[in-house]
Amino acid sequence: MPSEHSDQPIDELDARLIGALAEHPRAGILEIARLLGVARNTVYARLQRLQDRGVITGFGPEIDLAALGYGVMAFTTIEVAQGSFTGVVGKLEEIPQVVEVHTIAGVGDLLCRVVARSNQGIMEIVERILQIPGVDRTTTAISLAEQIHYRPIGLV
Repeated sequence: MPSEHSDQPIDELDARLIGALAEHPRAGILEIARLLGVARNTVYARLQRLQDRGVITGFGPEIDLAALGYGVMAFTTIEVAQGSFTGVVGKLEEIPQVVEVHTIAGVGDLLCRVVARSNQGIMEIVERILQIPGVDRTTTAISLAEQIHYRPIGLV
């Protein structure tokens, strides 16, 4: 979730730090400091500030779900009955194959990224979603191929 301060601009050193972390995700603070030509304490302080502001949200590994056997991805739009939003979101959190959920404007109320091992698996997940009290309707589109991977670095 974005921090309330995430709209504050970052400076050139912050941008270089984020770029270095993206390019060398396993590097330690000392190595990043050497790469940037700044003091270790400067990198540490900047990194802490970027985390506190919610700009950097984690350092976990990027996981290829297809390599784990979840080779089918779909996007499911959910229409939610009025007054049921919180309950529906809570139930979606209980389904591990629902890996991302966004509130949307337009047709539908929620957009979910769902993964499964097969098309049949997607169908079973959608059926499970339809059983959640407050879910009125779903529409699902199966992803055939990713054309552009998530790429926030270009915005830094």
